[in-house]
Amino acid sequence: METASDNKIYENVLWPYRLIGNLLLMGSVWLITIGVITVRHNLIGKQIDSLLSELYQQSVGFGWGIDDITIEGRDKTSKEELLSALNISRGDNILNVDLHAIRDQLKALPWIKDVIISRRYFPNIIHISIKERKIKSIWQYKNEFYPIDEDGEIIETEYVPQKNVLQIIGEDAPQHIKELLEIVEEDKELFSRLKAANYISKRRWDLIFDDVEHGITVKMPEEDIKSAWKKLVKLDKTQGILKYKLTFIDLRLKNKVIVKVNDKK
Repeated sequence: METASDNKIYENVLWPYRLIGNLLLMGSVWLITIGVITVRHNLIGKQIDSLLSELYQQSVGFGWGIDDITIEGRDKTSKEELLSALNISRGDNILNVDLHAIRDQLKALPWIKDVIISRRYFPNIIHISIKERKIKSIWQYKNEFYPIDEDGEIIETEYVPQKNVLQIIGEDAPQHIKELLEIVEEDKELFSRLKAANYISKRRWDLIFDDVEHGITVKMPEEDIKSAWKKLVKLDKTQGILKYKLTFIDLRLKNKVIVKVNDKK
């Protein structure tokens, strides 16, 4: 967990006085807020809005200033991006922080999938829990590479492709990769050898094992991919089919397996 500061801002001996002031302040804010809801759209409402804004500013002196901002779950999101999106700092009134607006701002950042934000009092802390998106594959399209998350969505950020990430090819491949991964990840050993997946004619997958350029291509059917994958797993475990020097294995026919031997020395 990251914390902006480890220093405590208040003295424990002052808490009774601070609590009394806070209770009085909360009562005032509550009464004014009711008035705002009732007459917000007329001139009196505007005057009350102004008074409420002034009250928020004055209430910082009663102990409602933000003492700290804590963040957990950050990995790929930079501190600079977070601070810019947050647009709050220590000393701001914790009651005047719009948690929903901050959540929306943070979710707009490329790596962030979800955010939970909460207020904690005495000391006054804004706590932010981040869930970042995970790269499940790299989409190669028109000579460009795009990181794809677990939902098949493009992560709009600069990224250097890594060898241990599955490469997917073909138009509309991201929209269908989630379904494929749910099937092939069931066998961890065989999945670890899967290097690329080519979405052919927006209909079916070719899976490439061991090497992107010189590996074995397994042609999957358009429908019932799960059964075809189970067949491949069984063939490899019982007969070691992927250990042979093959060019491709064709699983598109339900009751037949076609293989082609690699005759290159």
